[in-house]
Amino acid sequence: MKGISSTIHHHVPVALRPATNRFPKIHAQHQQLAIDTTHPTPDPTRTNRASRFAESLSNLLHHGETHAQKILQPSNWNLHFDEDKYNTPAMSPKEDISDAWREIHGCHDWHNLLDPLHPWLRREIVKYGEFAQATYDAFDFDSFSEYCGSCRYSRDRLFEKLGLTKHGYTVSKYIYAMSHMDVPQWLERSSRLGETWSKDSNWMGFVAVSDDEESRRIGRRDIVVAWRGTVAPSEWYEDMQRKLEPIGHGEAKVEHGFLNIYTAKSDATRYNKSSASEQVMEEVKRLVEMYKGRGEEVSLTITGHSLGGALALLNAYEAAASIPGLPVSVVSFGAPRVGNIAFRDEICTMGVKTLRVVLKQDVVPRMPGIVFNESLQMFDDFTGTLDWVYTHVGAELKLDSQSSPYLKRKIDLLGFHMLETYLHLVDGFLSSSSTFRSDARRDVALVNKSCDMLVDELRFPPCWYQMEHKGLVRNAHGRWVKPKRDPEDIPSPSMEEAHTHVKEVRGSHERLEPLLSV
Repeated sequence: MKGISSTIHHHVPVALRPATNRFPKIHAQHQQLAIDTTHPTPDPTRTNRASRFAESLSNLLHHGETHAQKILQPSNWNLHFDEDKYNTPAMSPKEDISDAWREIHGCHDWHNLLDPLHPWLRREIVKYGEFAQATYDAFDFDSFSEYCGSCRYSRDRLFEKLGLTKHGYTVSKYIYAMSHMDVPQWLERSSRLGETWSKDSNWMGFVAVSDDEESRRIGRRDIVVAWRGTVAPSEWYEDMQRKLEPIGHGEAKVEHGFLNIYTAKSDATRYNKSSASEQVMEEVKRLVEMYKGRGEEVSLTITGHSLGGALALLNAYEAAASIPGLPVSVVSFGAPRVGNIAFRDEICTMGVKTLRVVLKQDVVPRMPGIVFNESLQMFDDFTGTLDWVYTHVGAELKLDSQSSPYLKRKIDLLGFHMLETYLHLVDGFLSSSSTFRSDARRDVALVNKSCDMLVDELRFPPCWYQMEHKGLVRNAHGRWVKPKRDPEDIPSPSMEEAHTHVKEVRGSHERLEPLLSV
């Protein structure tokens, strides 16, 4: 797939390029590229939602040029807060995409949905990105904490604590990976995690599934796997060419460190007697079997940022090989290259659909293989099969930090790589030939959660996201102490096993219920 042009013109309105619609379900005329506002308003008298999707895209292609010319004027970039706007929800209203879910899920590689970015797809990308962000927000990074390296909340409380119940998903399993694995140095943390909770394992993400209401809206039962990335990429330009090792039975090879994190296990550990790979696939297979047994359509969407995006691709490769016929998509943010050209070809042949969201200024997506990458494929006649060359997989949505009037014009490698920066830019992206949309809904303050990217005029402090008093509380004697976790939030393998047992019992009851009612 060719990447979307990242050129953004700030001051001069430009003629927008034409786009051709290739969807068999969607009949939009070949007109000039366009820009829509936050969300199209469906006609309630229409019963065919696929027609609404076509109508929405047609409007997107028809009404955008005037809107683009208007917002391209710098005088329309008002950085002052609009009180009315900030008394409204920080998200767009949900649309019923049930008849168009396969296109949104990438069955046609997102042709004509990326540039301009269709508002329905934008909303889904942000949703999956917020699941990936949850793996950072809930992770205990505090090296002084006895639970450092774990999730701060139990599965039942995770989305409630992070304000993500709005998405309509329920967490069904946590994923743990061996810590201190052989990660490329440019993705390692600068400081070591504490080892008091578990000297062997770290919490790496979760499996979640859409509830009944969300499943009706999106047209299928959606299983989500969210993988955590690293805290901060350090030593950016060291170890750029890592060891590739075989995966599967063909010529496909992937980066050694990524595969090691995904597959490592040890009987001597508490949480990794089974690997992250085995944990996630056991749960995905269980959910697929359960919901397909009810006659439902099921999809698997895997998301992650940075290292998490690499693990998401390995997870998708294994899922597609293990569960034939299951629609599998990856939505990654700032992810590095994972494998060689043979790996790319094999995972595409399996039917995995990958949407990579990348930022022009972020260096992580250029690694590993900053020199020896897919660009060498043009010399295939001379270099042979190129089994030692890294390559990206799938479609690309390319963002530019300079498209947002809210971001500082400075070099900030950490800020460029932060997932909240990505989500801010996705929310404001209209097309490669326009500026930040004026009616973006996502709260801009989130950008500065862990960096200093917002312009000073907005007066948001840098790195403001932290626990109150950095986690200390005052006890009954008036002394400041580290609090004890609620029992349900303390990581415990026995608690994980108990949750799994309850789910198995419930699943058995649900399967038997129709028979008992006869």
